Amino acid sequence: MAVSPHEVITKASPRSVKDTIARFGEIAAEKGVKVFAVIDHSGEAEAVGLELRDTKLVIFGSPRAGTPAMQAAPLAALDLPLKILVWEDDGQTRVSYLAPAALAARYSLSAELAAPFGAIDALTDALVAT
Repeated sequence: MAVSPHEVITKASPRSVKDTIARFGEIAAEKGVKVFAVIDHSGEAEAVGLELRDTKLVIFGSPRAGTPAMQAAPLAALDLPLKILVWEDDGQTRVSYLAPAALAARYSLSAELAAPFGAIDALTDALVAT
């Protein structure tokens, strides 16, 4: 299944990749959202002698929000917890993520089950604010 461009939301961050990720950790902590992991794609590429623009995947969420969705649609665990991709694009830091509506549609989640995923919009809005 290919992801169409309207399913992915991308925002510009005024910070470096490193500082954007640090700021996201602060915002998540303030909101009671757990950051489970940061995957350093570019660092892993470098470790095997390859080049990749600065690219990090942040995996985060709330078991209270995600568990009901996974109970209703077990395959939703393929996309949960939520993720943001923080990456460098020609000197500009970008923050990209799967649109909450696309995630809900992918697993036929009710509006009630999908509602908590909308928090990613507010979190990333706060993240890219100057």
